[in-house]
Amino acid sequence: MKIMVTGGAGFIGSAVIRYIINNTQDSVINVDKLTYAGNLSTLESVAQHCRYIFEQVDICDRGELDRLFTVYQPDVVMHLAAESHVDRSINEPAAFITTNIIGTYTLLEAARSYWQSLEPARQAVFKFHHISTDEVFGDLGHCDALFTENSTYDPSSPYSASKASSDHLVRAWSRTYGLPIIVTNCSNNYGPYHHPEKLIPRIILNALAGQPLPVFGDGLQVRDWLFVDDHARALYCVLTQGQAGVTYNIGGYNEKTNIDVITTICQLLEELAPRKPQAVDAYSDLITYVADRPGHDIRYAIDASKITRELGWSPTETFESGLRKTVHWYLNNPTWWQPVLEECDNN
Repeated sequence: MKIMVTGGAGFIGSAVIRYIINNTQDSVINVDKLTYAGNLSTLESVAQHCRYIFEQVDICDRGELDRLFTVYQPDVVMHLAAESHVDRSINEPAAFITTNIIGTYTLLEAARSYWQSLEPARQAVFKFHHISTDEVFGDLGHCDALFTENSTYDPSSPYSASKASSDHLVRAWSRTYGLPIIVTNCSNNYGPYHHPEKLIPRIILNALAGQPLPVFGDGLQVRDWLFVDDHARALYCVLTQGQAGVTYNIGGYNEKTNIDVITTICQLLEELAPRKPQAVDAYSDLITYVADRPGHDIRYAIDASKITRELGWSPTETFESGLRKTVHWYLNNPTWWQPVLEECDNN
């Protein structure tokens, strides 16, 4: 297949592309605007491959999208391009509305026009795979329930509201125009190449620098953690085996409180990086409680039994094994994350 991947220079998108190039015979057209979160160095291992092409294009640019569809004639689209950081969405919501809603609309219209131009045999193969988040479902609070594919949407932040909007647009284009779509909603991803603004890399890198490890509120917010390579494998599984018009939840079955995640990272660093910054006796001494995020959801948790039952996918990494791999990677790859940190500081 020829697979168009939007947001392919991002954290999850780059993992998907590496998986496709390294494990299949498919070709990839990586479409990315290269915002601060897009980083082509995450794709150095496949950048020269004959089945990989990169195009720096904004998904809000209809003319450029039409050009890409015409030139490359993709068989399927995997739509991962999105603004994705909750804190940023609270402070700067406009970019999230533009990219996640207007950008998705623009991409849907370009994809629909292209799909309608295809001969029937190729129309039957085409899929628009929209990758979304469990945050669209809102807050489970203190109950023991899990998010299912039928959970009611109740987003809490500008980020999750914009992703919920994009989910609704994708399903509407299927219902109204017949566009063959698949939607996936995933739990919190983690792993190598994660941008330092996110919780796990931020804690690792702050600890190594002897800086405070911020904990929002009481730190008892619960998230389900999914190793990014498990997610990439799940997304390809859904793309190739999933049924058009269907939604699949993808989770890691690793519910952890934020404070548990942070203390576990500290314990791993005690083992793997025992030479601490000056004046730091224990990494856990750097833990600092700060004012809670506005509208902070208490708990997310995914029921991923459908994708396991129907498509045979299940995660291979436990949180313990995945987190150890992640800490190892950051310890061994400062040449990747130091420039990213410097860029963050400059901005």
